[in-house]
Amino acid sequence: MKRREKIACVAGARPNFIKIAPIMMELEKHPDLFEPTLVHTGQHYDDKLSNVFFEQLNIPRPDHHLAVGVGNPAEQTGELIQRFDKLCLEEKFDRVLLVGDVTSTLACAIVAAKRLIPTDHVEAGLRSFDRTMPEEINRIVTDSLADTFFVTEPSGVKNLIEEGHAEKDIHFVGNVMIDTLRIYLNSAMSLEAWKQFRLPRKGYGVVTLHRPSNVDDPTQLRQRVALLREISRQLPLVFPVHPRTRAHLDFPSRNGRMQFCEPLGYLEFIGLMEGARVVITDSGGVQEETTALGIPCLTLRVNTERPITVEWGTNTLVGDGVEGAGSLISEILEGKYKKGTQPPLWDGKASQRIVAILAEKILRQEKRRRNANSGSDH
Repeated sequence: MKRREKIACVAGARPNFIKIAPIMMELEKHPDLFEPTLVHTGQHYDDKLSNVFFEQLNIPRPDHHLAVGVGNPAEQTGELIQRFDKLCLEEKFDRVLLVGDVTSTLACAIVAAKRLIPTDHVEAGLRSFDRTMPEEINRIVTDSLADTFFVTEPSGVKNLIEEGHAEKDIHFVGNVMIDTLRIYLNSAMSLEAWKQFRLPRKGYGVVTLHRPSNVDDPTQLRQRVALLREISRQLPLVFPVHPRTRAHLDFPSRNGRMQFCEPLGYLEFIGLMEGARVVITDSGGVQEETTALGIPCLTLRVNTERPITVEWGTNTLVGDGVEGAGSLISEILEGKYKKGTQPPLWDGKASQRIVAILAEKILRQEKRRRNANSGSDH
């Protein structure tokens, strides 16, 4: 009887949970092939950024919690390497499956490579070509160590080939975040999250900011908020405040026509975003979700590792500030903004493709093992 493949599915931050949820669902449909083991690194330790996602996305409780907790990226990386290495020795994983581009992704990729454990990277190949972004370093290093690459958009395939990776190891499968979005969209919309802010559907915008370049300097962050307040004269804004952002600026609950609130659960946030006229963000995942929903997105960055959201979707890069966003808001309100189209393979089946590829790998390995055993009998 063949042994099931024990896969460490690693997640540690908000976007990781969204990405890992549909993959875990698919792996569990094949109990004869896989033994998925969920490892929560604890990189996001705030309940609003972690536990709520397990409850809302039906993710099984972690088999292991590394509880790395608070710390700067260097401290977190060091702790994660030590703790995940110990876990790999204890559990003897056959594979490590990593999602996204956070500190947990990088640290666990290093451990798996040193332990010679085959590693799969979901969302591989994305590049902003801006090494001032911590996530860009995480992406580059993780892909340099991974064995199999699951790619969300054509630019990822191109980048990986140019970096010297073999085409046979690169699989364009689509976007697992969109899998999750499609599964839970109706539930999210039924919450009518905009009503808690006393706003009409399609009568407001949503703001999210959390990247160091936008929020780590309190003076710069206050300037961003002042400019957003100007935009709110055209359209009321709702701003769920990330803990990183909160640490640098004490927000009131309301500032003119801009309302602030604590981070929302996944369903509440998707519902709020789906009901919005526009989203202003610096988040990579939100760029993808708005494109899938057909919601105009203005990204407060000079670059993006997800160019398909600009080329095919509803996203526009407006730079570091929001000065250029005012005229775009006018376009949106007048119905003149681009409509966007769905990117290829963003059809809600990315996780099915990933698991099918992993299953094929196992079956090929089993066939080779049987052939080798058969040959040794003669």
